[in-house]
Amino acid sequence: MKRVFVGLSMVATLALSGCAFPSPVGMLYTDVSLPITATSASGASKEGQATCTSILSLVSTGDCSVETAAKNGKIQSIKSVDSKVFSVLGFYNTYTTIVRGN
Repeated sequence: MKRVFVGLSMVATLALSGCAFPSPVGMLYTDVSLPITATSASGASKEGQATCTSILSLVSTGDCSVETAAKNGKIQSIKSVDSKVFSVLGFYNTYTTIVRGN
């Protein structure tokens, strides 16, 4: 029983440590927009988004790829790619990829 408790404690510590996140993540609440890449921000007339959702870091669904975001915005030529992260207590998380272009 002690081994199970120690194992679960280690998993919880790693899951809540935030070391796997390259972006600023708040323990209670996160709502940030982050740049990923841009060739030219000017002249982008269209925007497409793709979103993934994670619940309790146990179940994740969606497709937040750049390709899907470009398809959703009917974009042929990508000018910039940004990311938006939303999280409440780490229980409910959304990750959105935002593509701008023509």
